[in-house]
Amino acid sequence: MPASSVLSRAGLPDLAYHMLDGDSPTVVFMGGFMSDMAGTKALALEDHCRDKGRAYVRFDYRGHGESEGNFSDGTIGGWTTDALDIIDHETDGPLILIGSSMGGWIALLSALARPDRVAGLIGIAAAPDFTEDLLWAGFPDDVQREIMEKGVYHQPSEYGAPYPITKTLIEEGRDHLLLRDQISLHCPVRLLQGLKDDDVPYSTAMRLMDRLESDDVIVTLLKRGDHRLSEPADLDRLTLTLEELCRRVEETAQTGETSV
Repeated sequence: MPASSVLSRAGLPDLAYHMLDGDSPTVVFMGGFMSDMAGTKALALEDHCRDKGRAYVRFDYRGHGESEGNFSDGTIGGWTTDALDIIDHETDGPLILIGSSMGGWIALLSALARPDRVAGLIGIAAAPDFTEDLLWAGFPDDVQREIMEKGVYHQPSEYGAPYPITKTLIEEGRDHLLLRDQISLHCPVRLLQGLKDDDVPYSTAMRLMDRLESDDVIVTLLKRGDHRLSEPADLDRLTLTLEELCRRVEETAQTGETSV
């Protein structure tokens, strides 16, 4: 595998990324909490974009994968800044953002920050507001107290090492909550959600669809789908969804309409 490129930033951790040149729109993949750009979905999307001749970028947030920084110092705002720096410095033209789990939240925040650039968005078990609605609200009193008093709680995970849930992550996340109000995005949005997802309930996808101002929002509920949605059939569905969205964006460009 080719060596990662590095985006150096004054006063901020360097970010590792992989860029694939190709046709517009550029596809940008945003991974989940404690995930990295070498995951199954990120690589499957790269293979697909290479086959289709599409521009594509995957990257690691600060404190993730090959990028600099400590994970426990990370926040939703900081990781969104990372995504925007990749977008601003390494891409041109219209974008399709694909966000997995926490990456769905980052993708939404990025689209709100760059509405003139984002022509479409795909959420894979998208988890906006998860720090508040899924973590904090789900913690018993003793865990909430530990976070407030000690500054961190190490949450057991079936995916590997425990997740450090910091007081800063919880409190800073409240500055970026989206599901409490309408979300002023008007681009096409596609949400893929498994009904057997033990981490993000399908009600989150339905709430998100309701909050989005876009009229072009489709939620696909997968009866056997889990949180990762990384089985071969799931990846096929993801790439088919991407191609449908790319065609939608291309048709919009040809007719001179706007989707943002």
